[in-house]
Amino acid sequence: MPAPVTVAGRPEQDAWLVLRGSNYELDSVHEVDGRQGIAYAEGRYYVSGSTTLSVYDQNWQQVAVNDDPFSGFEAEVNHIGDIDVYNGEIYAGVEHFLDGEAKNIQIAVYDAQTLEMVRTYPFDAESGQTEVSGIAVDPDSGSVWMCSWAEGESGRYLYRYDLKSGAYLGKVHLQAPPQWIQGVAYLNGWLYLTADDGTADLGEPDHVWRCKVDTEATSWLVSLERTLDDVTLMGEIEGLSFDTEANQMLVSYNRGAQIVLGMPVGFYEGYDAEVHEIYAYNRTSI
Repeated sequence: MPAPVTVAGRPEQDAWLVLRGSNYELDSVHEVDGRQGIAYAEGRYYVSGSTTLSVYDQNWQQVAVNDDPFSGFEAEVNHIGDIDVYNGEIYAGVEHFLDGEAKNIQIAVYDAQTLEMVRTYPFDAESGQTEVSGIAVDPDSGSVWMCSWAEGESGRYLYRYDLKSGAYLGKVHLQAPPQWIQGVAYLNGWLYLTADDGTADLGEPDHVWRCKVDTEATSWLVSLERTLDDVTLMGEIEGLSFDTEANQMLVSYNRGAQIVLGMPVGFYEGYDAEVHEIYAYNRTSI
């Protein structure tokens, strides 16, 4: 017997779902020590490197760093993606990553003051997720969302876990999914995604996308929110966050290194090291 057909309407006829939500104007750029992600909470900026967690004050001066964030893990892990901060804790998607392949995926929660790991939650291997590039806390629906950078089926979904228990709640099909999703952030009923979908060697820009949260739906329409044509090339986008006090979107961007399968393989002309920067964009609602 064929599967039942479900009809959820025609979202292309609802302009509010496909139009961008805000205008963005670049305000400032800040060099940091981490290449993976950014999160803002209570006057502090939290930055994740592949193997570090750092904290910066409102003047973008580093005030704390944990250069051994994998201490206490039972499974072998070596990579942190984009992060989020909620209720005094840092949420991170952690895994073992090498040459585009990942294993031992889990949600790791750190104390935002000490930067020490306090607990972990395993991911559901039956979900189809094969990599974790970013994580976002959505307190309105009581969810933790994870995204995947991987090609194929894994990168076509967002994965939902319970904020209190860490239990797997299901996944949402992105239509149409951006390529190479790097980060995810929640704001006012929407999830925002960064995608490393521009070919750096050709000078193509990366993008920020967004989708409306609907925990009753099995699929979400994805719309283009911002083209990052004002960053310094060549490089790749990573995570994002929102400073709701300054009304800014914060985007993590790296330049200088040539990246193949998620791994640095050399440098572009004029660089002998990769530069990690946070781009702060002023937001104006439309």
